[in-house]
Amino acid sequence: MDDGRMHDGNRTDMALISATGLGKHVEGPTGRLDILDDVSLEVNAGETIAITGASGSGKTTLLSLLAGLDLPSGGSVRLDGHVLESMGEEARAHLRLKLVGFVFQSFHLLPALTAEENVLLPLELDGTPDAPARARDALASVGLRERGAHYPYQLSGGEQQRVAIARAFVHGPRILFADEPTGNLDHASRDAIADLLFALNREHHTTLVVVTHDPAMAARCARVYDLVDGRLRAHAA
Repeated sequence: MDDGRMHDGNRTDMALISATGLGKHVEGPTGRLDILDDVSLEVNAGETIAITGASGSGKTTLLSLLAGLDLPSGGSVRLDGHVLESMGEEARAHLRLKLVGFVFQSFHLLPALTAEENVLLPLELDGTPDAPARARDALASVGLRERGAHYPYQLSGGEQQRVAIARAFVHGPRILFADEPTGNLDHASRDAIADLLFALNREHHTTLVVVTHDPAMAARCARVYDLVDGRLRAHAA
């Protein structure tokens, strides 16, 4: 079965994430709406990238395309050499499970599962040995060793996001996509979560792509891009 991977024995400098000429449009009641227009981006292993822009500018859409959660209307995305638009939905999901972690603004914890069970999910899906022990270690790494039996409704917003971060890192992803990870938190929690996210990112040598409205969080990344009128441009210092 074709897994969408590019096989090029001469290519040794392939970016971990590569987007070329990405376009995305949808049809609405008043006609076609262009969300992204000719977006290109390369991210090497271990880099930290921030994408900023006004609400509705297409930041989340771009993140979804880079992760293979959605497909572009035009252009191409390669993730670790895999051409996403040439892969089926099941193959893309399997690639994400092996390669990618996610942190979302709204946490996306399953309310019927405890903190530990939420962190266990990617490990169980992947058949990882010693999954419960690894989940407990991941919770300890975000300061929630004693909260594993608590359900999301029993946790504060900051604690819920810590659980989400533990879940994102527990299976050792090479890439972490974070969509407004501090957007639903108060000021004190925002700073603590940002500190934790970047500390774990360094510890795990993960490639980080973060969408954020927070200039302070964006400034912590090695490169910052602004998404304006559907186009990506390097942020002016």
